Amino acid sequence: MNGPVTLLGLRLRGRRVVAVGGGRVTARRVRDLLADGALVTVVAPVVDEELLALASESPAGRLTLLTREYSGPADLEGAWLVHTATGHPEVDRRVGIDAEAARIWCVDASDADRASAHVPARGELPLGDATLRVAVHGGGDPRRAAVARTAAVEHLSSGIVDLRSRRDRTGWVALVGAGPGDDGLLTRRAAALLASADVVVTDRLVPTSTLALLPPGVRVVDVGKQPNHHPVPQDEINEILVREAGAGRGVVRFKGGDPYVLGRGGEERLACEAAGIPVEVVPGISSAIAVPAAAGIPVTHRGLARGFTVVTGHEDLMRLPLGGDHTVVILMGVATLQRNVEFLLTGREESTPVAIVERGCTPTQRVTLGTLEDIVERAESAEVVNPAVIVVGDVVRLAHDWPREAPAPALDGALAGAGR
Repeated sequence: MNGPVTLLGLRLRGRRVVAVGGGRVTARRVRDLLADGALVTVVAPVVDEELLALASESPAGRLTLLTREYSGPADLEGAWLVHTATGHPEVDRRVGIDAEAARIWCVDASDADRASAHVPARGELPLGDATLRVAVHGGGDPRRAAVARTAAVEHLSSGIVDLRSRRDRTGWVALVGAGPGDDGLLTRRAAALLASADVVVTDRLVPTSTLALLPPGVRVVDVGKQPNHHPVPQDEINEILVREAGAGRGVVRFKGGDPYVLGRGGEERLACEAAGIPVEVVPGISSAIAVPAAAGIPVTHRGLARGFTVVTGHEDLMRLPLGGDHTVVILMGVATLQRNVEFLLTGREESTPVAIVERGCTPTQRVTLGTLEDIVERAESAEVVNPAVIVVGDVVRLAHDWPREAPAPALDGALAGAGR
């Protein structure tokens, strides 16, 4: 049967599929078939542990195991598709002949040329309103097909391919975390949703280079907040999301950091759900962790800090755990730095290290180091401005630019030289 292969999509939900053979190849295929909704019967004298596990996990009637040898055409009765992978070429050949006689498509794992059906290397890319599936046939070379499949999915998920639907559809909203500012830290899921969005409602701290790559025609709505200046109130942002998605558009709410870390993502999700709009939340790398890391500061470190707290500069910091062994990460705290330092000094030593990281994870990142005793003066001298993340605690001593003690001279070598 060697020749061209026609790639088709089969709807197997509720249809019978027979798999002959009980090994790992069959187990992998059965898992995929069950995910597609097929009703699967496995015929094999011995079955793999994974198949036993699938049988115990599957609802009644979805997967049937017949632990015996293949008995001929009767085993294929009522099947829409057959898959054979017994490890015995003669048995696989018999299954193929029986399937051909019954006009049932047959996948033969032992001989692709003999098979009447082939399973391509498959990949999936969930979008806001659908799942994009990629299938690659490698001309009989499964490794080449798998490599090409992976490359295709990676390209499609890069965000540079216009994946917007051109047909009428139900609107959707995705709350997408943009990360701390470096577009290289954007997740693949975030990039794929941006490439399929009709409208992007954005904050001011998202990577501008990412917005520049949006497909032509995507409408960008800037609702960014600045200190003491919120031109678009949160209630109005919620209304924009509901209105745009209600009109059948795909909407990405593009937020700096993570939507659920001091980003009001929960409020936006609830507003959309109350209006019957489907919502997906895509986590982003939180600036509360990533920005200190970019300056060399871990928020926890064995022997220095076992926990950390993330707050805004508007919170009552007097209620936080005391001591330098509990890291405090303050977002949006430059304007209230003096007040917050005074609060922190009620339970911490003046020598507690402090770092202020401006524009973290970007080429213009700048770090100001000090202690609770002098950080206000140092920040004023350096003219520190937002966006910035403030870190308080002993872990700040691990910062790249924290002064290190000079290593002790190599006395053994010096003495050895003097004794010659």
